[in-house]
Amino acid sequence: MKNIEFLVVVIATFVVAVTGGSFYQDFEITWGGGRAKILENGNLLTLSLDKASGSGFRSKNEYLFGKIDMQLKLVPGNSAGTVTAYYLSSLGPTHDEIDFEFLGNMSGDPYTLHTNVFSQGKGNREQQFHLWFDPTKDFHTYSVQWNPASIIFSVDGTPIREFKNLETKGVPFPKNQPMRIYSSLWDAEDWATRGGLVKTDWSQAPFTASYRNFNAQACVWTSSGSSSSCSSSSGQSLDATGQAKLRWVQKNFMVYNYCTDTNRFPQGLPPECSSA
Repeated sequence: MKNIEFLVVVIATFVVAVTGGSFYQDFEITWGGGRAKILENGNLLTLSLDKASGSGFRSKNEYLFGKIDMQLKLVPGNSAGTVTAYYLSSLGPTHDEIDFEFLGNMSGDPYTLHTNVFSQGKGNREQQFHLWFDPTKDFHTYSVQWNPASIIFSVDGTPIREFKNLETKGVPFPKNQPMRIYSSLWDAEDWATRGGLVKTDWSQAPFTASYRNFNAQACVWTSSGSSSSCSSSSGQSLDATGQAKLRWVQKNFMVYNYCTDTNRFPQGLPPECSSA
């Protein structure tokens, strides 16, 4: 009952927002020394990486629950060593976080889409996928649907991962901390491509990723503590059709699942894995 009361109080301090206008309106560039650019009257944002620095941006708003969509077109060609990170996160040692990370590769090899969920500062819940298309040729929509029951990761509307609320099993779930949206393009040649075996080819720089068509149907934190209500019930979990699509992706395109890595967890898999 205390958890329910807390949730009601928290939701009362949020307002429903449907955003998707200009990048000038919804985001701010946070680092990169000019390598991050908002173009086309605010309809396009690009991040670039060269040997001197990467770049990044974040949302002006903080969100608690909702559906977040962004279209990305990733670094083309030989992107080995680069990582394009797109994620939601709160701050502090007990932060919550919901991650998409795109690990570059040599030209012609597939990107690895790395996902993770942190709750109360604990992560180590990685699942990785190869996509069923070339994510550098065109824009594709990457979505997070987050509510008190589950977190659903989707690509072009197809669910690839569901992380359920299993607090009854002692698994912390992100539900109390508002999160901003962040993205960055940076050099991770020491680990990103084949465990760091393939290094960044700086002759290919600058590396550039592009963003458009941001949309958030989400609950936004208001500093004034507005009493406006905010519904978080939309899309509580996947229906039968969604579950079938999820199984198709995980059967054909999943390349790593922490819930099957018994070498990593010799004392037993995490409790959520029995219900994954």
